[in-house]
Amino acid sequence: MSEDLIEKFEDGVATLIMNRPHARNAMSGGMMSALAEAVPRLANDPKVRLVVLTGAGGAFCAGGDVKGFAADAGSDAAKPRTVDELAANLREGTKISELFNEMPKPTLAIIPGACAGAGLSLALSCDLRMVVDDAKITTAFSKIAASGDYGGSWFMTQLLGAAKARELYFTADVILGSEAYRLGLANKLVSAENLEEETRAYTQYLANLPTIAIGYMKKNLNMAQQGSLAQVLDLECGHMVRSMTTQDHKSAAVAFVEKRAPEFKGR
Repeated sequence: MSEDLIEKFEDGVATLIMNRPHARNAMSGGMMSALAEAVPRLANDPKVRLVVLTGAGGAFCAGGDVKGFAADAGSDAAKPRTVDELAANLREGTKISELFNEMPKPTLAIIPGACAGAGLSLALSCDLRMVVDDAKITTAFSKIAASGDYGGSWFMTQLLGAAKARELYFTADVILGSEAYRLGLANKLVSAENLEEETRAYTQYLANLPTIAIGYMKKNLNMAQQGSLAQVLDLECGHMVRSMTTQDHKSAAVAFVEKRAPEFKGR
């Protein structure tokens, strides 16, 4: 594990902390390699019931390392590589966004501050987002004459619709966390003072959900974004029957009859 990424685990919650606070957690090679290793491992770990992505030092992630881009632009070593080679290399890295979006358990981005470019794309790839009210959020790409990566254009279009997504991508306007919440980019709005307390409560709530059923829900909802009604109905039926064979469902049905709260085990 790179020092640019800290991993913690407690009470079913795996937290990945991007750790380059001096650079507002801008992406480094070490950070992205560590994420590429950690995310699929956590997705397949039955002890993990929730995966959280956040940043150290009061920022989420400022996106790509623009200083590194500038250095590469003037480096002879970068010139022999073809566009196709560079694109294939980048595409391999962007599988992280797919994993956050598709893993069969909930994912949560906690945005305590600056969130820009590919950092915003990563936040949008998570199922849910908690944002501090004064966090500064921007697509940023047009400011450096880049078009965007890590799936942000897809996720933002799904969340906000084409017109608003185009506006935020073209202009790279900076919006605050409160505006992101109003638009629907974030699910939960908190103050910096209450962030720790709210994080503890929200992560425990999400970690206590029936993870097998949540995994099926994610597949249904992902299909709903791109498939037909018939395809969604087919998928829902198979997943509904499978989820009702789990121990979580059976114990929850008994708890419902007995008028007590269910306790889910992910089995």
